[in-house]
This record gives sequence, C-alpha cells and structure tokens, in this order.
Amino acid sequence: MIFLCQRITALNRLLFTGAKWLVYAIVLLMLWEVLSRYLFNSPTSWAPELATLTFGPYFLLGGPYLLHLGGHVAVDIISEKATGSFATALKLAGLVLAAVTGAILLWFSLPLVWQSFSYGETSYSAFNPVIWPAKAFLPLAALLLLLQALADVGFTLSSQKEAA
Repeated sequence: MIFLCQRITALNRLLFTGAKWLVYAIVLLMLWEVLSRYLFNSPTSWAPELATLTFGPYFLLGGPYLLHLGGHVAVDIISEKATGSFATALKLAGLVLAAVTGAILLWFSLPLVWQSFSYGETSYSAFNPVIWPAKAFLPLAALLLLLQALADVGFTLSSQKEAA
C-alpha cells in the first residue's frame, strides 16, 4: 500500500514540477501583449485569452502536491496545540474532507467537460479557441486531489502503526 501511496505522490510531484513552469509561459504571453499593444500599436486578440487558459492548469495541477506538502492556507489554532492521537485524528479529518471535495469536484466536472467536448465549445471571442482541453484539467486535478488525500491517509496510518 505504501508503494502505491508513494507512486501517487511522485506523480503529483512530477505534474507540479511541470506545471510550475507554466507561469513563465503566462509571463511571456502577457509581455508579448504589452509590447504588441504599446510598442507596435497592434494589440493581439489571442495572448490575454491564452494566458488565462494557461493559468487553469498552472493553478489546478499544483493543488494535489501542495496537499501532500501541507502548503495550503490553514487555520491551525487547534491543530498546532494538538498532540498524539488527537493530532492524527485532526489530520485524518482534514484529509477526508479533501478527498470528499475531490470526489464532488470530479463528479460534477466530468459531465461539463464531456458536454464541452461533444459540442466543440469555443470561447466565442475574437480568438475563439476550443476550450474543452482547459476545462479537462478540473476533473483531472480533482481525481489527483482525491488520490493524494487517500495516499496521505495511507501515509498517516502507516506512520501511526510504526509509532505504536
């Protein structure tokens, strides 16, 4: 079981490592737009929208690995004072909530992506790209969040067994 938990975490780490570089693509797109607009007096219709569509995967693929790192904003007034089995119970409760959130997002986002794909939905802008690929990152990230939460439950329970 621990091997599977490690593989899930390694996959999320790999996706996080790749996704963090997307911020540079966003910066380059916005730089191109600013230069085109103010230096060449020829604004683009595609650069701002492409930057916006790129931000989704950047944001979503970081979440599952940040869950593992404990990098999300947390109100830890109680958990920082908790020790022993109570601290473990609080951690497990948070992971269960993360898993439920991932499952709900996955359940409700999959039909929306399928509908977008089947209709060939576009943004209806001047650039007018097909947007289902950007939408597809939500159920992917939800699945990864669900899996990472379950993997972290496995890590937590395993460390409890070793401590006992």
